[in-house]
Amino acid sequence: MNNSIFKDLSYKVFRSGNPVSLYIGINVIIFVATALIGLVFFLSGSGNNAYELVRTYLALPAAFSMLPTRFYTIVTYMFFHADFFHILFNMMGLFWFGQIFMNFLKARQFHFIYWAGGFAGALVYLLGLNLIPVFKDNLAGASVIGSSAAVMAIITATATLIPNYGIFLMFFGEVKIKYLAIVYIVLDVLSLGSANAGGSFAHIGGAILGFVFIKSLQSGNDWSKIFEKKPKLRVVKNDQPIKKPEFKGVSQKEVDEILDKISKSGYDKLTATEKEKLFKASKD
Repeated sequence: MNNSIFKDLSYKVFRSGNPVSLYIGINVIIFVATALIGLVFFLSGSGNNAYELVRTYLALPAAFSMLPTRFYTIVTYMFFHADFFHILFNMMGLFWFGQIFMNFLKARQFHFIYWAGGFAGALVYLLGLNLIPVFKDNLAGASVIGSSAAVMAIITATATLIPNYGIFLMFFGEVKIKYLAIVYIVLDVLSLGSANAGGSFAHIGGAILGFVFIKSLQSGNDWSKIFEKKPKLRVVKNDQPIKKPEFKGVSQKEVDEILDKISKSGYDKLTATEKEKLFKASKD
């Protein structure tokens, strides 16, 4: 029974192809492993604190001077959390908005936004704390940890793509996700004056990335294509002349011009009228 549950969870996380399950699984596994290591330290009486070790070596430091020896933390900071409620709220947001995201976009776009959102959050965090004078005196001990920037990128991307999509919230009823995203962002802006200003900078960076990605996608530019596997080319010898298909309702000249444009610039560069003509030609 237990073995079957383990296999089901393993499949869902690592082999189902669902990036929402993958990132939730990875974050939870790392959190549980860290907690268990901390428990071993405590029971052994060694005096070591697992959380402090994570903060020291795996969190992203604010001071630029520490980055040459902590360069890897731009990745590790995204997968460790401060406590149970920290990971709980992050994974709840990732689950709710991630499921909606996957109903409309592709897995590779989810992967891109998650990682790019984490990197953007790190960049805004570093720039915010180092360039704004009020934070400069506290750089030495400052660091950021958690997947919040990556999660905020997914939340904001989803709300930008389908702003009027409604979800049901207890005590509030149906709420459009654009308002939830706005509340998240406003709270982060207000929190720039709190002790967790660094975390808020990271959240804002992730939100900006998610918003800009979707606006770029809607303009026909899909940045996630860097993750797209290129098809293998196969040379086929054919002595017969290639015969172009004939279309009705739309002139052959128009179809040829549209096909030429696709071969040069891609389908996303077609205007709405050109897409409509091509669709009509394919149906005739």
